Amino acid sequence: MRAVAETAPAVSPPRHAELLDLRFRALVPEADWARLPPAVRRRFSKRLGEGESAVYVGRVVETDLSPLGWLLAQGLRLVGAPLPTTRVADVPSVVAVTQDGAGSGQIWTRLYARGSGFPQAIHSAKRFRGPTGLEERVGAGLGMSLRVLVEDRALVFRSERYFIDLPGLRLILPRWLTPGTLTVSHGATGARSFRFVLEIRHAWLGRLLRQEAEFSDHVEARDEIAAST
Repeated sequence: MRAVAETAPAVSPPRHAELLDLRFRALVPEADWARLPPAVRRRFSKRLGEGESAVYVGRVVETDLSPLGWLLAQGLRLVGAPLPTTRVADVPSVVAVTQDGAGSGQIWTRLYARGSGFPQAIHSAKRFRGPTGLEERVGAGLGMSLRVLVEDRALVFRSERYFIDLPGLRLILPRWLTPGTLTVSHGATGARSFRFVLEIRHAWLGRLLRQEAEFSDHVEARDEIAAST
């Protein structure tokens, strides 16, 4: 009689095995990272595969623009309108984060509803490079180096310097030619929700812009399809 060897069934890895993205974590001292709420650490450690997006849905609580801030936002329409252009409150908003094709950063797309007409779409690209380890670019080569901090248990991104990328050349803008310091904070309001605050403050002119919004994690479309089959 010929012995038949038993073979164990192949075990496939979990379809949604969680992989960590340590790029944001590497920009913050370990002790500061540990002070962040688990929800914030998890959100900024989520690795996105090719073609995947993380989606957050919520609302803009309030957008406040000073007269000079409003002029700044209108002028920046020439480079893709990277700042909110209208004063709005309690309107829907959606944010989508997608891994870029080269794998060197993330593409952020923000949609803000307005009182009338189409929502405003703001696009930016984060790249893990430069003197601070993180840069964010908008249209026409305009960008800024960002320093990553932890303040009041929130993850904070603060502009260090502004630049314009030209073919083969980077121009660093002098401080007097910049709108001031841009600060963005992400603070947890629950296990799956967070508060987003954007502020631009000029050293001489004071606060030009402040926007506060609340978002919740949204189940990815592929997960919804898988759950229904």
